[in-house]
Amino acid sequence: MTSPTPTPSPLPAETAGENLPVCVIGAGPAGLAVARALSAQGVDYVHLERHSRVGGLWDIENPGTPMYESAHFISSRTVSGFSGYPMPEDYPDYPRHDQILSYLQSFADAYGLISRIRFDTAVSDIRRDGDAWRVTLADGSHSRHGQVVVCTGSQWHPFSPEIPGSYTGEVRHSVEYRSPSLFAGKRVLVVGGGNSGCDIACDAARTADRAVISLRRGYWFIPKHVFGVPSDIVGGKGSFLPKPLERAILQPMLRLLTGDPTRLGLQKPDHKLFETHPVVNSMLFHHLQHGDISARPGIRRADGLTIEFTDGSAEEIDLVLMATGYRHRVPIAQEYFGDEQHPDLYLNCASREHEGLFGVGFIETNSGAYHLFDRQAHLIAAFIAGSRRGTASAAEFERLRRADQPDLSGGLHFDASPRHRGYVDADAYVKYVTKLSRRLGWPLEARGPEPRRTRDRLEAAV
Repeated sequence: MTSPTPTPSPLPAETAGENLPVCVIGAGPAGLAVARALSAQGVDYVHLERHSRVGGLWDIENPGTPMYESAHFISSRTVSGFSGYPMPEDYPDYPRHDQILSYLQSFADAYGLISRIRFDTAVSDIRRDGDAWRVTLADGSHSRHGQVVVCTGSQWHPFSPEIPGSYTGEVRHSVEYRSPSLFAGKRVLVVGGGNSGCDIACDAARTADRAVISLRRGYWFIPKHVFGVPSDIVGGKGSFLPKPLERAILQPMLRLLTGDPTRLGLQKPDHKLFETHPVVNSMLFHHLQHGDISARPGIRRADGLTIEFTDGSAEEIDLVLMATGYRHRVPIAQEYFGDEQHPDLYLNCASREHEGLFGVGFIETNSGAYHLFDRQAHLIAAFIAGSRRGTASAAEFERLRRADQPDLSGGLHFDASPRHRGYVDADAYVKYVTKLSRRLGWPLEARGPEPRRTRDRLEAAV
């Protein structure tokens, strides 16, 4: 049972100067990480969230979330928690969406973040206002802030390509998908080979009259477990190696584990392992092997309910579900963030062009995201705190923000698709940020909360 939400303090009055409070927008995983880091640095901030509770997209009741009933984390709990606050040991290897939500609620409670959040408070616009930022709410009120950290997330604005021809069946994007009951009695085509697309196709395999998945290209599919251990833990054992060498070891292993994908109707990967976002899924191959799902290449055209694919095959389809990804839109400040697919942010978190503007949650990488959000949050908080004290380390970061162009590829050549523009290798990213933080004398991660976290806290947050 959730305790009553404390009444937050009002927005600050309009004042001038560099010591105006920071504004954190969004109370999902990224926003919570930022709030904790600012608190640890003693930086005053205002925290705004349009929904009625924390969790962001992991709250399936949050309007517009892409969450669905069968969703699980694709990185294992062992490597997925925030620093100083690991996920409970009795969580499964890959927690369900409701367990992730409970973890986030518990995290916010343990660090005293909830009382600082103004819930049901939507932001309509942010704008540069002299030496500060003006944040305008949906109700028309506004306030000025020294810095703004946008943590609104990257999976709210679906990308849905047109189907060539004249398809007369039902078309939906995966952002609308919640339950396999949607597929009952229908012939279903899932378009897209990302992690959500594969999950949803497996739901269709168990519910639909016929389930088909369409992939424009071949991908490397990584099983969730290798030798009974989560695959990101097995892969992590080799992360000290240069990425090309690690790939030379893992790529043949994957071929042995999964076999020839073309035998199941999938296309052979046209790229090397790690060059596209990893697809971590064990069930798709299972359903393909049992005939529960049929694999097809890209769509050529449609005529009525008939969809023809690029190999000449055709299917009668009642429902097309587009699992074709999202644009990283920032509607409240798109003019400052620029490219919808890849905002130009230093270390994927600090605006190069606009002083005092930050964004956490827009990083595209090949690893679990929470530990990266955490490092970005500590980096931003230390910089803001240092700027207000006029430290040399803050001045050095300010110089780097404008001019530094680090190679965060880890020696990999990422795919040229829009999603992979600005993509980073997680190991290379952590290595660089760790080195930079140590050089500047800034904290790398957080310690556990005071007082200690307990199982009672987690259960109380549910």
